[in-house]
Amino acid sequence: MKIPVATDKAPGAIGPYSQAIVAGQTIYVSGQLPLNPITGEIPDQAAEQAKQSLTNIKAILAAAGATMDNVVRTGIFLTDLKDFQAVNEVYASFFIEPYPARSTVEVKALPRGVKVEIEAIAVK
Repeated sequence: MKIPVATDKAPGAIGPYSQAIVAGQTIYVSGQLPLNPITGEIPDQAAEQAKQSLTNIKAILAAAGATMDNVVRTGIFLTDLKDFQAVNEVYASFFIEPYPARSTVEVKALPRGVKVEIEAIAVK
């Protein structure tokens, strides 16, 4: 059984997908763009974008009854790997050891011209 998760504390889906899906004890959080859910603004710098994307993930997890401590895997998409270190520093502030498994890849482009998108999988 798939249970959709939705909260107004994170940006709504901009396509045919859910903010997250709960399947059993696993929460699959869709890739989060760095959109402020209240203002619709996107920060300029990659580090600020990573912070907003992770804040959105945190809000979605809360709506699903979980926290960042429940995250077991993340995926980070960057339009420029030169931003890796700045994003990594922000990322580290959202998690404690043991850190989630993770992949980070450079992509040609992301929706709305952002520099960062982050997705997550959590287990309750």
